Amino acid sequence: MENLIDYSNVEICIRLLAAAFLGSLVGLERELTNKYAGLRTNLLVCVGACIFTIISIYGFPVVDVVSGQEFGTRDTARVAAQVVTGIGFIGGGTVLRHGANVFGLTTAATLFAVAGIGMACGTGMFMTAGTTTLICLIVLIVIGFFEKKVIAKSAKNTMRIKIAIMCQHDNSNEIYDYIIENFVKLREISKKQSKQGEDLTKISAVIDINSKDPIKSTYKNFKKVDGIESISIQEYSEIVESKA
Repeated sequence: MENLIDYSNVEICIRLLAAAFLGSLVGLERELTNKYAGLRTNLLVCVGACIFTIISIYGFPVVDVVSGQEFGTRDTARVAAQVVTGIGFIGGGTVLRHGANVFGLTTAATLFAVAGIGMACGTGMFMTAGTTTLICLIVLIVIGFFEKKVIAKSAKNTMRIKIAIMCQHDNSNEIYDYIIENFVKLREISKKQSKQGEDLTKISAVIDINSKDPIKSTYKNFKKVDGIESISIQEYSEIVESKA
């Protein structure tokens, strides 16, 4: 019977090198944007997916018991399917939650796509792998720039901050009302007498700010408010359970 397991070591090396090259292109973008899953991670994920796909195609031949001749392969989709499951675990490890913000979803999705590129290289579908790599780079670079610079209300520009204001007691109601009226995404606010002096009041607020530089823009908003003795603005890091 005709041997259907026809391949060469040179062809396998070409597929692995193609996976390494395409994975490094995506990984370089991640590295330049200072992501945890950078150049080495994306390159290794792409090569790993490629070699698992190659093994699933060529590594488990069906051999005729009588003649000892290879005449086909077992279910090649089994090993390849487990690559998708494995990448899900790796991607989950890149997702982090800091306060009200979730980071790493794009990186996780990138690893998922890079694994697909590696699998395409493993099957010899170089055009598909190259096109997918190009699409990934366009999404990460061009659309990422569009989200941050053009879409003003993008979630990429949203930060939850905590404001602590020390003010004169006579101005406390005015400042309290100013915060309520001017910050639509006010999460919580409180006012109490300061321990630093009987004539001082402490106002604390947690606010979601949508801006390219949330802390700086918030400072500028309070410059025109009278009666403020001191103000502290920092990123709010407490983990808040979402009901969404």
